[in-house]
Amino acid sequence: MKTHTIGIIMNGVTGRMGTNQHYIRSILAILKQGGVRRGDDEVIIPRPLLVGRNAAKLERLAAMGEGVRWTTDLDSALSDPANAIYFDAQTTGLRAPAVQKALAAGKHVYCEKPTATTAAVAYDLYLRAKQAGVKHGVVQDKLWLPGLRKLKTLVESGFFGEILAVRGEFGYWVFDGEHIPAQRPSWNYRKEEDGGIIVDMLCHWRYVLDNLFGPVKAVSCLGATHIKQRWDERGRPYTCTADDAAYATFELANGIIAHFNSSWCVRVRRDDLLTIQVDGTRGSAVAGLRDCWIQPAHATPRPVWNPDLPNPINFYEHWLRVPDYEAYDNAFKVQWELFLRHVVWDEPFPWNLLEGAKGVQLAEKGIESWQRRAWVEIPPLAP
Repeated sequence: MKTHTIGIIMNGVTGRMGTNQHYIRSILAILKQGGVRRGDDEVIIPRPLLVGRNAAKLERLAAMGEGVRWTTDLDSALSDPANAIYFDAQTTGLRAPAVQKALAAGKHVYCEKPTATTAAVAYDLYLRAKQAGVKHGVVQDKLWLPGLRKLKTLVESGFFGEILAVRGEFGYWVFDGEHIPAQRPSWNYRKEEDGGIIVDMLCHWRYVLDNLFGPVKAVSCLGATHIKQRWDERGRPYTCTADDAAYATFELANGIIAHFNSSWCVRVRRDDLLTIQVDGTRGSAVAGLRDCWIQPAHATPRPVWNPDLPNPINFYEHWLRVPDYEAYDNAFKVQWELFLRHVVWDEPFPWNLLEGAKGVQLAEKGIESWQRRAWVEIPPLAP
């Protein structure tokens, strides 16, 4: 069997997402399964090099795998020709300069989103990667969630007929940290540290909408900072300067209207932390992270508005659960495997830095809409 050993610089793996989703559940999981195979003749074996500022954390993470390398010197990692891929999961403000260095060093680039703090810088990263002639990609993990994969199958099969509208509800109650530890880092709530839910989540909604329903044409967005004070990781109170909720409506190029509520200040009374409802002329569906429910037109109940009597309809009874037709792997791991196949075997990978720039652009236009209190058009970014 032909073995392709490929060095991967993993910068920022000491953070929550970098550690859990990208290192443990993706790269270490790929190593545990014996690499990424193409038939019985070829296999890709990733060789991670963990990079960060905290040597003690890096050493502990490296000990979780066999022969995993680590360093606090990014420049030395980039200068080593054995490291073909640079991956970035740092905080947003640190990402673009590091990706620029990696591109200048001729590395293939795969990184988290947002890819930059402004659309102009994010688009410039794409142009630099294109000029360098390297492979490049951005994490768009929700496309491989089981619930959204089932939803995409319904779209492609014509289940909905004409799709009319999409409604997304995302979020949960993030504790302020005073008495109960917060589930998210404090920088998320500081605008001066590139925090804010608009920057964080509209990047996601861009690729979900573009890939499942149609290109985003315009946005109307209202942000809010509902919780004014929180407590950081050391128990110190601080003033929140970034938005912790966003209420955004999107007009798609094909006429579909989508609305997403995103909030870190909402208590959940729905099927999952993220639910997306799609309504069409022939049927509707509601997808969560893993499950998806459908209601065809011929099984839709006929409610009548009468608030003077108890409603006789149990609306949940009229939905059918979409079966699991296949085994679903971790969404981050699935995309990692696709990117590795793209680098080594040149298999298609359309989720590149241009798509990352589109996500930053939508977040930027969402903030502009909030500031202007107006609809804002989304101009196309040239490939």
